[in-house]
Amino acid sequence: MKRSVLKTFPSQFKSLIFVICFSFSASSVAADQIIKSAISQYYDDHLEELFVWFHQNPELSFLENNTSARLAEELRSLGVEVTEGVGGTGIVGMIENGNGPLVMLRADMDGLPILEDSGLNYMSRERQVNLGGEEMPVMHACGHDMHITSLVGTAKMLMDNRDKWNGTIMLVGQPAEEIINGAKAMLEDGLYERFGVPDYALGLHVSSGMLSGAVSIRDGIMYSSVDSVDIQIRGIGGHGAYPHQTVDPIYVASQLVIALQGIISRQINPFAPAVITVGSFQGGNKHNIISDEVNLQLTVRTDSEGVREQVLGSIRDTALNIGRLNGLPNDLLPIVRVGFESTPTTVNDYDAVHKVLPAWTEQLGYSPLVSGPRAGMGGEDFAFFTQTEHDVPGVFFNVGGTPRDLMSQIEAGEASAPPHHSPFFFIDPNSIKAGVEAMYTAAIYFLNNP
Repeated sequence: MKRSVLKTFPSQFKSLIFVICFSFSASSVAADQIIKSAISQYYDDHLEELFVWFHQNPELSFLENNTSARLAEELRSLGVEVTEGVGGTGIVGMIENGNGPLVMLRADMDGLPILEDSGLNYMSRERQVNLGGEEMPVMHACGHDMHITSLVGTAKMLMDNRDKWNGTIMLVGQPAEEIINGAKAMLEDGLYERFGVPDYALGLHVSSGMLSGAVSIRDGIMYSSVDSVDIQIRGIGGHGAYPHQTVDPIYVASQLVIALQGIISRQINPFAPAVITVGSFQGGNKHNIISDEVNLQLTVRTDSEGVREQVLGSIRDTALNIGRLNGLPNDLLPIVRVGFESTPTTVNDYDAVHKVLPAWTEQLGYSPLVSGPRAGMGGEDFAFFTQTEHDVPGVFFNVGGTPRDLMSQIEAGEASAPPHHSPFFFIDPNSIKAGVEAMYTAAIYFLNNP
């Protein structure tokens, strides 16, 4: 590979890709080749076909009825004791194997309301009525099909190698990650009270733009906090030819959209990452009518709880003061609601990451630990499983999903990786093998090294 190839990867993956391509350490000789071969064989025999089924049959958040039923069926066929209907459509599989730690392995199940245009010969053509009563196209545009397939593969390896570990495995098929409510729902349904508090919690996410099969992890923050914010801006409507007789909420809302960006650029420490994005601006219905209401939908991302509270407080203050500036009476000032979709930051436990790192390095043939800036400010509700009163050590890692041939096209400037939440999103199914290998290796280590 030419040196210029490294320029095509996000900076946080450059050192990882270099290790993968150029410098497999001598430790790779000590890798468990039997496990590698068993994973590869099970992928060929079953997992690839299972992945295609999940991909072609996506379901929306809290409506993953067929997905959870198939996942439960797969786990039961391996001899796993499964409980369904936890937190709605969630499932929990338990593998007990003597005394030892309890390790949770989590995979999210839901798809997105997107019409797939990936060009795959197994594209989804599913449609589903969502929780609001609307019929929507559905697609696995974030790789959750890979996650649950990897969970099945990991369960298979654990069941086939029970002589190598002691303890208990909790396999979690989680609903509704895309609306950041599934983890909360499972916990509120007594996940830890009914099945036990994990000594460690493990999760993974496939990553577009990262080489298929590569594994990466950080020993601190992995994902940002996420808050959905809805702002209702009331006004005094009237005729478009007589604006002086109104308070135009579209004008007020436009001022607010600009002012919100000032929170980030002028109120927040420039070394503290934060994002406010206005994703929806809805108001008015005719050319010459000044409406009496505008509704904004925001997503807010931060990397610390302190900054999160500061940004959310500033949004409220800014909305109210923009309303006052425009002469709105107190009973018509903007209403700010922090919405249904909110999660804290996902932070990996430093000690847990560095405990398992040598096992990963030995099995994978390279250290998956990366540093440097992250590619963006995505969020994950895996955080709810770790940030409880029990303070569960969490280890969440990424697995590359972009095939090598596409990486070559990216290097040549002929293509780009399809982003998550895009109709063009796709991943290399072979990445499942790396997901299983990394998850199994970490689970075995924590089970045997409490």
